[in-house]
Amino acid sequence: MALRFLCNAKISPPHHVKVNLRSKKCLQNVKNLVKSVGVPSISSSPIESLQRGNWVKLICGASFEDVVDIRNLSLVYTLAGVDCIDCAADASVVSAVNEGIEAAREIVYLRRPWVMISVNDDKDLHFRKAEFDPEDCPVDCSRPCENVCPANAILFKGKSTLEASHGTTDKPRVLKGGVVTERCYGCGRCFPVCPYDKIREVTYVRDASTTADLIKRNDVDALEIHTSGRQTTFFNELWDALGDSVGYLRLIAVSLPDGGNSIITSMKEIFSIMKPRLRCSNLWQLDGRPMSGDIGRGATKASIAFAVRLAAAEDRPPGFLQLAGGTNAQTVDGLKKEGLFQTSTGKNLNGESSRTCSHSSSHALVGGIAYGGYARKIVGRVLRSMQFKHGGAALIEEYPEPLLEAVQEALTLVGTVKYHNL
Repeated sequence: MALRFLCNAKISPPHHVKVNLRSKKCLQNVKNLVKSVGVPSISSSPIESLQRGNWVKLICGASFEDVVDIRNLSLVYTLAGVDCIDCAADASVVSAVNEGIEAAREIVYLRRPWVMISVNDDKDLHFRKAEFDPEDCPVDCSRPCENVCPANAILFKGKSTLEASHGTTDKPRVLKGGVVTERCYGCGRCFPVCPYDKIREVTYVRDASTTADLIKRNDVDALEIHTSGRQTTFFNELWDALGDSVGYLRLIAVSLPDGGNSIITSMKEIFSIMKPRLRCSNLWQLDGRPMSGDIGRGATKASIAFAVRLAAAEDRPPGFLQLAGGTNAQTVDGLKKEGLFQTSTGKNLNGESSRTCSHSSSHALVGGIAYGGYARKIVGRVLRSMQFKHGGAALIEEYPEPLLEAVQEALTLVGTVKYHNL
């Protein structure tokens, strides 16, 4: 049975905020910045970005369900010019993404990025949560899980102090808190660091019928299916269960890990399943090192190596190629070194690089890049500071100074792909 995680957080309705002259100036600076860098999304479509090789997708997280953060991230990265925002297949999350997009478009008119929802056909790292009972934790534990969590999803409210019990015996106060379910996106970094092995993994599969209903809303444009690629039985079952809902989509993506020598065979089998009912473009998401882009510079190597192999495979099935899994500020440089950045031809069998500008009639070998953990990290620093000052439900457009800072951070990442005039 599929487990369901619901968002408990609610986005407060917009309220009047007193705006001083400095804030007005910052908001105008946001507008000026977006216009001055020449954000391509003002004039080009997402499909054109894929064809040119400058597609950028923001990954909010297939299991990340903090609707306030998702709304703020969607607003900021819409202003930065992303082509797509990928989120959990949950109605409240999808609404938060769309609210963020529309709030951004009220600041600067941009074309609407596509909204993508992510589902899985079987057990998958992206579809899990950490879980533990904080009352089982020794009060003298150094709590490494809290320190290692990149999503600030583990919180403890108790303290390791003693309090009187029944007036005679001192007992340690138990810890309260634990995993904030809607913030946990399943990275798994807390599992190995717990010195008492108290943290459990809870996996789940998104319900296909619920997903189909969500697709039929007028605010979902794309679907991403996470699959292992090892066998296609579960993929076939999910595809059948989605029924005619796939006809409502503009893009269907399949995310899969590097399966070595068998990957092309797996991709061909998956494409043959989709083809009879495929009425839109398709994309292969090359998931190099899942949920690791914020760890360090080298995390992107696996996704680049994956792209190099598939770009050279002439027998791969149709579909755009997009990097993910470990992508960060080093990804573009890595693609350039391999001759794969916005080019329609790559290295030949003799190792010689033959480059053709992807703005020609040919499509780029690599359609673009999806950024997850790293994209959330660089903007998340600004969001945490703002929320510390103004509360956890703060909407970033109401505070133009952090909004300007957040957009600048986002542009430094998106601009490496989009060639913004920074």
